[in-house]
Amino acid sequence: MTRTTAKTRKPPKPTATELDLLRVMWRLGPSTVRDVHQARLAEKPDLAYATVLRLMQVMHGKGLLTRDESQRSHVYAAAHPQDALQTNLLRDLIQKAFAGSGKDLVLAALSEHVTDKEREEIRRFLRETRDE
Repeated sequence: MTRTTAKTRKPPKPTATELDLLRVMWRLGPSTVRDVHQARLAEKPDLAYATVLRLMQVMHGKGLLTRDESQRSHVYAAAHPQDALQTNLLRDLIQKAFAGSGKDLVLAALSEHVTDKEREEIRRFLRETRDE
């Protein structure tokens, strides 16, 4: 089995389009291009198979995807866990947009981007972590 993997280093930053595809990959798990194309058609009915293939090849080259070449149809997988990549992107956002202040990020998010239900979940989380 030939399997190319990403080196153990900071995950590369995906573009918005690559991040959309990664969300599909995290949901599906290891998949062929055909699997990913079918999943993306629900959101983008005009998306060409060749576009998905090329994007996945580029993402493999960047180290965002791994590729198992042992079968006729190559099987791709996300090279980095979702939480690791999101943490890396969040760290960059905090540095660039909030001058390194996690508090400012949270306050900005809470002021405009959180539903009442989410706000209650956050309160519950804070209570639980305070009690630990």
